[in-house]
Amino acid sequence: MSIEIDGVNKRFGDFVALENVNVSLPTGQLTALLGPSGGGKSTLLRIIAGLERADTGTVSIEGVDATRMSPRKRNVGFVFQHYAVFKHMTVAKNVAFGLEIRTHGGLRPPWTSRRLRDRERMQARVDELLKLVHLSQFADRLPSQLSGGQRQRMALARALAVQPKVLLLDEPFGALDAKVRKELREWLRRLHDEVPVTTVFVTHDQEEAMEVADEIVVINEGRIEQVGTPDSLYDEPANEFVMGFLGEVTRLGELRLRPHDIEVGLGPDLAGSTPVDVLRVTRVGFEVRLVAGTEEGQEVSVVTTRAHARALDLEEGRRVWLTPSNGTATVPAMKSLRVG
Repeated sequence: MSIEIDGVNKRFGDFVALENVNVSLPTGQLTALLGPSGGGKSTLLRIIAGLERADTGTVSIEGVDATRMSPRKRNVGFVFQHYAVFKHMTVAKNVAFGLEIRTHGGLRPPWTSRRLRDRERMQARVDELLKLVHLSQFADRLPSQLSGGQRQRMALARALAVQPKVLLLDEPFGALDAKVRKELREWLRRLHDEVPVTTVFVTHDQEEAMEVADEIVVINEGRIEQVGTPDSLYDEPANEFVMGFLGEVTRLGELRLRPHDIEVGLGPDLAGSTPVDVLRVTRVGFEVRLVAGTEEGQEVSVVTTRAHARALDLEEGRRVWLTPSNGTATVPAMKSLRVG
């Protein structure tokens, strides 16, 4: 289901959480809302869910104005960073909870043939979801008997149980350690390919957004800085903020560019080469990181390979020449340009 955000503004007292936000999220797409803490991304997600109400502007889901709809009527699934679980319920019963509420409104009707059919359908749905999130063997366990990653997969299964039009994830892996986060984001990408429900997730982790999302909405100080695919944002950043937020940036002359987009040579063989002296050499895994100083006293960060560093015999005090690689992302000194 497509989502249209049109002219949304939101304040909390004097604090501007969102300012004139306009964005379209296509049907079936996995979109990341990426930005620093306090930038407005979670507020936007909660407005899409109906958990917060915009001061002005509209939210449409599949062409229907949902601005004043209750969260339940929007038919969205929501997963928080600190997933709420029913500790006394098994994994299967946690996943089935939303189905119980939707089918019987939370009441326990008398046993009838219709209720038996409903129970069979719910059980089949729960079994299907547990298999999808690789938790079938844990159906009868309590949440306390699961790892953090398994509990988060359970929370996602519960959100998907009611077959929502839209799945919303607020920092879904933020409370987990780095190794589990990486495993889960790879799993989420595969899951989305299998169940292509329109999905929006909030993250401040650039690598997570770049690895998982079809499209990224970069939000800062309540406004949208840029919208695009991971490749387009990385290769063609709209401004310094986007470039800096999506990866390390260094400065060579008046250009801002990425350290790995600088070629290192032993002479001024290429046009535009800048002479520098190597100040520090650090080997990190398969990379070699240099800090070099220009004749004007400017420090430049450079990343190259171990093989290239050995070939040039790079060491502190050596004179080398730096040249921006052809076709690299560069942003001259400029003011932030925002959209929306």
